[in-house]
Amino acid sequence: MKAGHGKGVALAVAGSVLWGASGIAGQFLLQDRGVTPEWLSAARMIGAGILLLGLDGLRCGGDIFSIWKSRHEALMLLLFGVLGMVGVQYTYFAAIALSNAATATILQYTMPILVILWTAFAERTRPSGRVLAALVLAVGGVLLLVTRGEWGTLAVSPEALFWGLLSAAGAAFYTVQPKGLIRRWRSSLVVGWGMLIGGLFLSPLASLAAPPGLWDLSAYGALAFVVVFGTAAAFSLYISSVAYIEPGEVSLLNSMEPLSSILFSVALLGMTFGAAELCGAAAILAAVCWVSRDGG
Repeated sequence: MKAGHGKGVALAVAGSVLWGASGIAGQFLLQDRGVTPEWLSAARMIGAGILLLGLDGLRCGGDIFSIWKSRHEALMLLLFGVLGMVGVQYTYFAAIALSNAATATILQYTMPILVILWTAFAERTRPSGRVLAALVLAVGGVLLLVTRGEWGTLAVSPEALFWGLLSAAGAAFYTVQPKGLIRRWRSSLVVGWGMLIGGLFLSPLASLAAPPGLWDLSAYGALAFVVVFGTAAAFSLYISSVAYIEPGEVSLLNSMEPLSSILFSVALLGMTFGAAELCGAAAILAAVCWVSRDGG
């Protein structure tokens, strides 16, 4: 066991819980204050991107622009920002706006299975029996979650299901595409630039200068939480944890994100979840943890 194992677990859990809590704050802004997914996504990415780049610059002596010197790496970074960041952030908030944070988070959490299937396809290898069994378990969990066990009806709108599953696909791209950049540079640098690029790309649709919705002290507090704690701090805690524990263990501890989202939804928003929905969420979590133990 690595020295500082307990500290690593605490860091990973804290990061995941903050991610889960940010979805609840986002739901409050989207559903109670009338903020649009476009505006919230752009504001979150720009704000968190600036924070992450600032922290990276302080740690590395201000060297945040070297990554742009290579034309190929600049192109990869632009693709990551536009397709990866926008693909995962906007779709996630769109799913929340149409359903709730817990459902959107659980649907997005099917991402690791998509990554493993994509890797098998790209490397022309056959997925293991365990991966296929986990896929069946995850699909069954999604069906329970979105139908509440009443087959033939949807407990969430088709649009919410579409955006939730598209969010999982976006998260899969976000996970796979920048691996080369992160190996050559730093996670905080790549993700910081990716967020800033994604936010700037989305800003023409968001009308950042004229925020939609009702803005009061609670709304500003929720936005600050999403940007500072639910994005920049959560990412920093999560990345710091890999210095103390193995990446596979970090991915398993990331299951605290959907679990915390469910708990915060019940405690703060008064939501209720039936047995079928909870069984569906448990099936998805079990499937992801199963294949994440050693990468499938």
